[in-house]
Amino acid sequence: MKRLLLAAAFAALPFLSPDARAQSAPAQPPLRCAVDGTFAPHAFPALSGGVQGFQIDLFREVARRMGRELQIDSASFAGLIPAMNAGRYDFLCAPVTVTRERAEQLLFTEGYLWTELQFGIRRGSQPIRTEEDLRGATISVNKGTPYENWVNANRERLNLTPLVFDSQADAAQAVIQGRARANLAGNTVVRYTASRSPQYVADFVLPGSRLHWGSPFPREATALRRQVEDVLACMKRDGTVARLSERWFGNRPGPDQAENIVFPGYGPPDMPGYDPTPQNPTCN
Repeated sequence: MKRLLLAAAFAALPFLSPDARAQSAPAQPPLRCAVDGTFAPHAFPALSGGVQGFQIDLFREVARRMGRELQIDSASFAGLIPAMNAGRYDFLCAPVTVTRERAEQLLFTEGYLWTELQFGIRRGSQPIRTEEDLRGATISVNKGTPYENWVNANRERLNLTPLVFDSQADAAQAVIQGRARANLAGNTVVRYTASRSPQYVADFVLPGSRLHWGSPFPREATALRRQVEDVLACMKRDGTVARLSERWFGNRPGPDQAENIVFPGYGPPDMPGYDPTPQNPTCN
């Protein structure tokens, strides 16, 4: 009789529901990530406390689908990558422009947004039509970003003066106050700031500056990068990323936008750290 009961108990195990099996599995530690909490509408303070924005909604949903809790810290962008490399975070929830230099040191997800370098100017000031219109100008930027790098790289050629801030909000305010000719940032942030600040206008987009906006991981975190990217691929396929984009940026992305494109392999194609292994996620 005891043998029959034991056999029946083991036979029943495969028929446990997925929820029951998940509850019986050992709990995994929370995922730890960080954002620049002054980078609206990607991440910015909520009236109820904490941070809100596109990145917050995106990665809370990623963690939920992975069956993991998510801990999100808010800090200055310039310190995020060093803190992750020191082991404080598993990855960054912040949108990070994928450059070749960064990709040589970090692992990135494929882009879930395109980013382009765009200038914001004070309403009533002379529009920028070409880079030559910037000659001799003071340009405000957020510290530690590709925008600061662009200003520094073109400093001598165009006689630019960088005005560097720890937050994008302060960099935009410098333009409104007349302390800078223009503010250089990502296109989504410039357009969002313009929609909220009547004295700030979205202006010139640098030609050829379109890049992936992805999330970085430490170089050795290949398994976690793959897990997160599989979930992002599912969220692109079922329209979740596009719906979040429309909610926070105001426009429904078209089929040629990164929110709707599942790129082959893992990571941005043609960048260091790219893994050409075909994605084959199981999407619920």
